[in-house]
Amino acid sequence: MLPQVQAWLRNRMSSAADWPVDRLLAAKGETAVSVVLPARNERATVGEIVTTIRRDLVERAPLVDEILVIDSRSIDDTAEVAAAAGARVVAQDAVLPDLPPLSGKGEALWKSLHAARGDVLVFVDADLRNFSSSFVTGLLGPLLTDPSVAYVKACYDRPLNTGGVSVPSGGGRVTELVARPLINMHWPLLAGFVQPLGGEYAGRRTLLERVPFVTGYGVELGLLIDVLEAAGLDAMAQVDLGTREHSHQSSEALGGMAGQIMQTAWSRLDRQGRIVPLEPPSTVLTQFRRDGDGHQVRIRDVSVGERPPMAEARAYSNSAA
Repeated sequence: MLPQVQAWLRNRMSSAADWPVDRLLAAKGETAVSVVLPARNERATVGEIVTTIRRDLVERAPLVDEILVIDSRSIDDTAEVAAAAGARVVAQDAVLPDLPPLSGKGEALWKSLHAARGDVLVFVDADLRNFSSSFVTGLLGPLLTDPSVAYVKACYDRPLNTGGVSVPSGGGRVTELVARPLINMHWPLLAGFVQPLGGEYAGRRTLLERVPFVTGYGVELGLLIDVLEAAGLDAMAQVDLGTREHSHQSSEALGGMAGQIMQTAWSRLDRQGRIVPLEPPSTVLTQFRRDGDGHQVRIRDVSVGERPPMAEARAYSNSAA
């Protein structure tokens, strides 16, 4: 590990317990805080998450000014459940509707910059189980108390629960097999981030609107790399939130995720002039699934779309003016 990363871990690493609500209220001042949940078919969990944030951080302590759910084309009643729990719900395709629509979590996050009202945005996945409001307070801590911090990433243990058995550190398979090796090879200044692909992070609007957003599964990796380039490592912090429980995907689905993450890494290496591409990488992923007649072939497109920095969007600039 680089000496700069070791020093960063000493100076920029904390835990959720370091940030009690009363301390954050004293530091909040006029800063408006939005908590954003991108959600697609998450009716089983989104209501509890919104209820917890509203009860603990809106009603009991006026820390959060807005709970915003970006409904990403759900076909269940995710939007209704979230609204009933107290969130402001906005349909992804209703934001900047004149733009050609793109798909993926990153698209919802990018559009939340236009829909949200806060100076600081906290992103929380909508499929979390046993959610605690300390996820929000932990991420807000470094931002509200230190003006030199612009981006905060969560870390946690990710147990893998499958078949009634829990493996304490079994989650995060794509992180360990794909993202972490890529980061250590090409962006070693980011090697101190424990969960580079985790879905919980927060940032100042003034930074988030200056970086592009990958629209697919590579959004977290892309943001880490682009924030490092835009603001530097010392503007980034990490907070240990304990344990994160959520639904898990099949190995086949994780293969598609890994493909998008590799595409995202390739695009950053190319953009930064760190590779000499002889030809663009294939965006086709061939996978196999055994059935009664042998192996069934599945062809998957793992290309990733990308939105430019929100500050460059004409409609956003006009609304800011």
